[in-house]
Amino acid sequence: MKSRFLATAAPALLGVLLLAGTAASADAAPVTQASPPAASGPFAQPSTLPFHAPDFAHIKDTDYQPAIEQGIVIKLAEIKAIADNPAKPTFENTLVAMQRTGQMLNRAGAAFNQMVAANTNDTLDAADTALSPKLAAMDDEIYLDAKLFQRVKTLYDNRAKLGLKGEDAMLLETTYADFVHAGALLTPAQKDQLKAMNAQLATLQTQFSQKLTDGTAAKAPIFDTAAELDGLSPAEIDAAAALATKMGHPGKYALALINTTQQPQLTSLTNRESRRKLFEASINRSNGGDEYDTTAIITQIAKLRADEAALLGQPNFAAWTMYDRMVKDPAKAIKFMDDFVPAVAATQAREGKMLQDMAASEGQPITLEPWDWGYYAEKVRKAKYDIDDASVKPYFDVYRTLEDGVFYAANKFYGVTFKRRTDVPTYHPDMRVYTVYDKDGHELGLFEFDPFARPNKQGGAWMGNFVEQSYLLGDKPVIYNSINITPPAEGAEPLATADDVTTMFHEFGHALHGFFASQKYPALSGTNTARDFVEFPSQFNENFAFLPEILNHFAQNAQGETIPPELVAKIEAARKFNQGLGFGETLEAAMLDMKWHDLAPAQVPTDAQAFEKQALGEIALDTRLIPPRYRSPYFRHIWSNGYSAGYYSYIWTEMLAHDAWDWVVHHGGPTRANGDHIRATFLGQGHTKDYAVMYRDFAGRDPGVQPMIEARGLDQK
Repeated sequence: MKSRFLATAAPALLGVLLLAGTAASADAAPVTQASPPAASGPFAQPSTLPFHAPDFAHIKDTDYQPAIEQGIVIKLAEIKAIADNPAKPTFENTLVAMQRTGQMLNRAGAAFNQMVAANTNDTLDAADTALSPKLAAMDDEIYLDAKLFQRVKTLYDNRAKLGLKGEDAMLLETTYADFVHAGALLTPAQKDQLKAMNAQLATLQTQFSQKLTDGTAAKAPIFDTAAELDGLSPAEIDAAAALATKMGHPGKYALALINTTQQPQLTSLTNRESRRKLFEASINRSNGGDEYDTTAIITQIAKLRADEAALLGQPNFAAWTMYDRMVKDPAKAIKFMDDFVPAVAATQAREGKMLQDMAASEGQPITLEPWDWGYYAEKVRKAKYDIDDASVKPYFDVYRTLEDGVFYAANKFYGVTFKRRTDVPTYHPDMRVYTVYDKDGHELGLFEFDPFARPNKQGGAWMGNFVEQSYLLGDKPVIYNSINITPPAEGAEPLATADDVTTMFHEFGHALHGFFASQKYPALSGTNTARDFVEFPSQFNENFAFLPEILNHFAQNAQGETIPPELVAKIEAARKFNQGLGFGETLEAAMLDMKWHDLAPAQVPTDAQAFEKQALGEIALDTRLIPPRYRSPYFRHIWSNGYSAGYYSYIWTEMLAHDAWDWVVHHGGPTRANGDHIRATFLGQGHTKDYAVMYRDFAGRDPGVQPMIEARGLDQK
């Protein structure tokens, strides 16, 4: 997942202004206004570390809030100087000048955003709560500034005469569209109404995120004896004992919840009651009517979003928010997903019977329940493919997978190289830092890797930038990947599952999208692309994870033995198994997201759980036996991380990724020449072109769904 940049009320607006810089434009017309206030504190100037990476050794938790508040003041002063410039608006003194604003805010905000997501505490949470409405208000003050918009509109209305090309033309198009999208054409009274809504949304989204993080940690189920955890490895049981002690239950055992409905231990726990307990802790973590309940918050968010869309002249939030996507029409996204339902339903029924038969064969005449699916799927997987996590994990040391797998693939396909360095302080000791070098040896940027789960770290996996690439500002990227691999017991080797390996390649696909950025303007650089395009490069990069020539280079156990070819073959075969769950839960979540955001204001429910029950009942899939990957009360992607009416993007971009890999396979395979072609077409282009045009530049045609259907095994009977 590509991370958000700052917690604001309108994530879609971030691309133009919050990713910009502050230095004065050398060729902009002079202004008569007073200079912006002087900056102070640890973020006042660029870091002196390599590539201006944040110096976490000298940043205190209490530094972030005053720095961001000061950055807001400075940015607004810079923007006001542009709006009040008495000179005739030009591309340089308006759009380019806007791209230079807010550098201090960017530095502080980028570091703060990652700290809140990956290493939070009470101080940071309090700052997030205080800052969210202020950042939303800043967005409003910028985008609803009539004088500033008039300058942008003047340029837009005269764009034919300006003769702008390429990146310059795209900057004008996207800037104008973002202003209109944000309400620049509203009346003054409507703008005031919108500002109030945005402030309330910012607060609610932050409250949701904090409740969910706290609740996910607090609702880890407690078990009295190690026997209840039979099936887990000794290291996993030791980690459960340590977590229980940390939670105030010494002598007992706790299983930390991850962000998704399904939990990894459900595939291993032999005790059915323990599986039920773990599953129900997961699915009910945020709807129990206690301090962690998020249901009231999400109905408020949904209503405010629908009201905003109506105010802005759109029938629902989905129609409003998809204005800048590759798929701009909600009906097209819904139709795209609906087309998968028959094949997925058939796959679920077929696989469900297979699992029921497996249980019966073991003398367990049970009715299959949600907490049984993963357990018996693992048994079928092992019976059919003789493979399970316990047999695979010893070959996947986390850091070796990164350096000899993820990096190795990038070197073979794109020619980039990596060198570990220890002179860049990080916010957690488990992290590693690398300089990234291009194929000609020059430095591309800095990569920071944060692999392990923590109680104060959000679930899932994501990529983000501490520093954005920009020729205008002279910056090279500083990029991080955050993952939630189960940490090893003290002294044990850090091992990853096959899914973790795929996630590592996925997130580094985002990183490559950022490292190969070659744009002038930060707003158009690297991963600053639409939700339904940004996941394409990352999902494409997953294809390298289990290529035998890549896998054999990093998959070695502690004795130095390379993963056996027969195990590789079984991994490949097993990847098409269990798609009823693997793809079904994602499809259900994407459809649930769209149902929440395809509502007119009068249709928004007051009872979140009743609405979800009805919405899931309308999906022609077995959503009871296979619940969505995220239930509404813990669907962080759509309530606080900017994927509202956008979770379908994972499916759309997977379709793009499979189609693109099919092109590679039919054009010589993963060669350096194909790597250079990919970098020259879609991976290094940022948002300098229309997304459909970029894809055609790469493949010479529009994408098709058949490679995805085949890769998922959905056409198998």
